[in-house]
Amino acid sequence: MIQLITPEYYGEFVHELAEIHRLRYRVFKQRLDWSVETSGDMEIDEFDVLRPVHLLNRSTAGHIQGCVRLLPSNRLNDAERHLPHSSRGQPAPRSRQIWESSRFALDIPPDAPKASGGLAAATYERTAGMIEFGFSIELSEIVTVTDARMERVLRRAGWPLRPIGKARPLGNTVEIAGYLEVSTGALEQIRKMGRIAGPVLWAPVIRAAA
Repeated sequence: MIQLITPEYYGEFVHELAEIHRLRYRVFKQRLDWSVETSGDMEIDEFDVLRPVHLLNRSTAGHIQGCVRLLPSNRLNDAERHLPHSSRGQPAPRSRQIWESSRFALDIPPDAPKASGGLAAATYERTAGMIEFGFSIELSEIVTVTDARMERVLRRAGWPLRPIGKARPLGNTVEIAGYLEVSTGALEQIRKMGRIAGPVLWAPVIRAAA
């Protein structure tokens, strides 16, 4: 199941939000050794102050095992985003139909269920949840800055990134910016490859700001 947490429900999900930041710390600081801002055992940055929407993976037992963060592109200025540094002079999107995603993280055991291409079933579930969220607020695309490893995962999952500009070295990784399509075809492909029978996104009410 993919849990949607919008800003107006933060107060009801204090525990879950704390667990998201701990998961990000384990993935981005401890496992990948990225240069990220931390506070104790949590990874927190300036984008979290902007009250983003969060999607989180829950296992069948209810444990939080993945997350992704989403913000509307038309509410971000150049000082609040990393995208212009990766797009090599191309303008960053500012549209009600395009949101930005970041902090795509997954922390699951090695024996977690797999789907097509040897990818974790949880990876397909979360990407399907992102597209379902996009449909719920009538998005056309999701723009993201990710690393080469995640770009390969998205391509193997059947949701390829449409690059913006060129990849560039960033610390111990390679940074890539691009667009992810929000469409019926993309969702059908993810569900087919992930062996997903139907909708995965759950929320009391979808009232994300557009």
